[in-house]
Amino acid sequence: MNTHFLLPLAALIGGLILTPSSALAQLKVVTATPDLGSIAEMIGGDRVTVTSLARGTEDAHFVPARPSFIPILNGADLLIDGGADLEAAWLPPLVNIARNREILPGRRGHLAMARHIDLMDVATGPVDRSQGDVHAAGNPHFMLDPENGRIAARMMAERFSELDPEHATHFAENLARFSSRLDEGMQTWTRQLAPFEGARVVAYHKNYDYLARRFGFRIVGEIEPLPGIEPSPRQITRLISSMKDQDISMIWMEPFRPRRTPERIAEEAGVRLVLLPEQVGAVEGTEDYIALIDYNVRQIVAGMARE
Repeated sequence: MNTHFLLPLAALIGGLILTPSSALAQLKVVTATPDLGSIAEMIGGDRVTVTSLARGTEDAHFVPARPSFIPILNGADLLIDGGADLEAAWLPPLVNIARNREILPGRRGHLAMARHIDLMDVATGPVDRSQGDVHAAGNPHFMLDPENGRIAARMMAERFSELDPEHATHFAENLARFSSRLDEGMQTWTRQLAPFEGARVVAYHKNYDYLARRFGFRIVGEIEPLPGIEPSPRQITRLISSMKDQDISMIWMEPFRPRRTPERIAEEAGVRLVLLPEQVGAVEGTEDYIALIDYNVRQIVAGMARE
């Protein structure tokens, strides 16, 4: 028997076996929302596969619990969610059904981003349904502040490195590239928005508090009388009257919301309605997290220019 032939053949077969195995070694990352998914892709690079459950056009509070989510969660190495009850209505039941103990809260395969963020509006007393859709742990809409995006990226790099220490350098390099892009963006966005510091804004929902705080805007009210509660005709009339008495620059709202009521309020109050998406992929031009922030800044600047 020609053993010289068998040795190269064995090596070749071994190589064929190892190649698919190496490909399967990518971390399977599941994110609740596309903004987190976008950052996960930028930090993980080719060492992760990322699946975002919510779509950019959906309200992250009320994502349909699709059956296809179950096997995705079952096979996940890491689940990343916003936390602070943002996904409480739909994600926890799916996690329980998926029977993947590694992604349960408190496990290494679960990263709740809110735990690492300085949250606004943390409840200091009892919370009940009479107060609307209030989040006792704090306002969960923190990702529109780019500096919170930086924190999210850093936490992902750390957790990826824990789960895949062999490629920790790869994650660190991607984090550095992300931070460099964000630094450049922050310089541009801060310069573009600086002339409007202190401008008064009305929001539809409490999605924009972190964005406003970062860039110096003042949100003086919401169209929703209570979080998650639609306004009555009397409340709309009262809001319009109040806005006329104040120097309001804009109304901010998400593109997925019905526009009839906010358009009426904007017209009668004499202010501009500006659509600011909260999620990657919500509208054209928001293909990744940094592009999302840039899009919103440009919308705000354009809205102020029409004043």
